[in-house]
Amino acid sequence: MTDLLDLSLADAKAKLAAKDISSTELTKAYIARMEATADLNAYITTTPDKALQMAEQADARLAKGEGGALEGIPLAIKDLFCTEGVLTTAASHILDGFIPPYESTVTTNLWSAGAVLLGKTNLDEFAMGSSNVTSYYGPVENPWRSTDQPDKKRVPGGSSGGSAAVVAARSALAATGTDTGGSIRQPASFSGIVGLKPTYGRCSRWGIVAFASSLDQAGPMARTVEDAAILLQSMAGHDPKDSTSAAEAMPDLSAALNQGVKGMRIGVPAEYKVDGLPDEISKVWQQGIDWLKAEGAEIVDISLPHTKYALATYYIIAPAEASSNLARYDGVRYGLRVDGGSLAEMYANTRAEGFGDEVQRRVLIGTYVLSAGYYDAYYLKAQKVRALLRRDFDQAFEKVDAILTPTAPSDAFAIGENEDDPVKMYLQDVFTVPASLAGLPGISVPAGLSARGLPMGLQVLGRMFDEGSVVRVGRALERAADFKAVPAMVREG
Repeated sequence: MTDLLDLSLADAKAKLAAKDISSTELTKAYIARMEATADLNAYITTTPDKALQMAEQADARLAKGEGGALEGIPLAIKDLFCTEGVLTTAASHILDGFIPPYESTVTTNLWSAGAVLLGKTNLDEFAMGSSNVTSYYGPVENPWRSTDQPDKKRVPGGSSGGSAAVVAARSALAATGTDTGGSIRQPASFSGIVGLKPTYGRCSRWGIVAFASSLDQAGPMARTVEDAAILLQSMAGHDPKDSTSAAEAMPDLSAALNQGVKGMRIGVPAEYKVDGLPDEISKVWQQGIDWLKAEGAEIVDISLPHTKYALATYYIIAPAEASSNLARYDGVRYGLRVDGGSLAEMYANTRAEGFGDEVQRRVLIGTYVLSAGYYDAYYLKAQKVRALLRRDFDQAFEKVDAILTPTAPSDAFAIGENEDDPVKMYLQDVFTVPASLAGLPGISVPAGLSARGLPMGLQVLGRMFDEGSVVRVGRALERAADFKAVPAMVREG
């Protein structure tokens, strides 16, 4: 069983096609592992019966020499994607009992490719958070423990912390995540896995519970760059049901994976060298630069002058869009209802009980910046700064093919450590937010361990719709880093 769990997605795919293993065997191994790692609280809903049924159907297709690109591959799905007939909560009390009568486009694509549903993973409520502690269903534990405080539980990052934790703990072969301001890349860094945020519009948002509509983007979380690329190929595609879905053709990412970086120009932005950046983060960044230089890449110093305004801009635009999107949760049509003496009181009671503190905080911020008298001063100004940030990247990409930065400003912190300081928590997104505002693709690749024995990641950013260059550089870093460390709970079985 351990051997099955050690297979990468690419290896499992090859063995399934060759009939060396069956999807049923593989799925049973992951179901057993889900049960063994239940204490991590990484799944909100598990679907073992459905998984075995889907695996049997995949085996039947494989036996006939048929099947899609992910035939028989067991996956975990972030509980932000609507799944027909399976509880979908967005980790919020307000969606209690919501079972969608429809399937999101991304998961539809995955099931059409033959993938198997293991279950729905935990997340920060409505994807609002950087630690996975805001979930109504409780915090997710990172399977990694620090060497200096092994008994202290760590966050897996957020909001896609459940997806990151199940991939790191070997309780899913790969998983879907969503990234609004870094929610795929930052938990990938904290959990020692690969997280790929595609270009905005690359994956349909239809059927994904909305946080901030101009920022939300689905993407893969996996053990290797190749696995992430394989998963993205099936997730992506134009969708007429989503007006923001891009009609741009998806390139064959497998062709870019092993091209190397010789002759590529890699930008290093001065503005990402922020005050107070821990020494070990700076060192792993420099190590990444040295690796790429040794592989024949040219390192180019670049400037992204409006970076310093990115976090403030994001925390105006994202809450503004959230306050609009979350207005639909009123206790009338689905989910939680808390009665009151009037319709207005029922709305207020339902939202007060149904939304957690962080969601309420962001809704209030968003409502404020959109209110009369403040719209021009805050929201409109933030949109103008966003355009300047995008221009900074456009100008940088006239000189370089990709950009290299740290993924996060720290390794995984302890559960509860930053909960009393929302601003400190928001600073976790300092390196990931700028690319989200610009709609650019980015990947986080594990690059080493901190002094405390916790993973640290490097981030590669590319031009819009140039995921090929992103995975090309990511794969070069992965080869150089040769990151084979796994959490102790995986080593010990």
